[in-house]
Amino acid sequence: MQKINSVKDLEVFKKAHYLTLMIYKSTKDFPVDEKFGLISQMRRAAASIGANLMEGSHRLNKKEFRQFVGIAKGSVGELKYHLLLARDLEYLPNDKYTFLGKEAEEISRMLHGLANTLANVKTDTLD
Repeated sequence: MQKINSVKDLEVFKKAHYLTLMIYKSTKDFPVDEKFGLISQMRRAAASIGANLMEGSHRLNKKEFRQFVGIAKGSVGELKYHLLLARDLEYLPNDKYTFLGKEAEEISRMLHGLANTLANVKTDTLD
């Protein structure tokens, strides 16, 4: 396994951060009455992906990190539903929904791979 100096070096973290930025931009034009509803939920779910990767990487061992990878994967699932809802409420154009959905799905697969990698590493320490 390649030595990673920071979780920010992981491609999955970079993609999660990019997706979060895209969600913030995409929800900017949602109806004002969704500010504390769908906008907040989508932004929190998206930001939770990267935040859980960062937090997990600062834990004491790989088992704890893997647990946070699982939480991040759950946040992707939550975001995927919110994307569907936003599309069906006609807040999100179909092309944007498709693009963001594909990004979310790729991140989900990458998180699954990271969780498997962490489960199969012989040592339990993060350094």
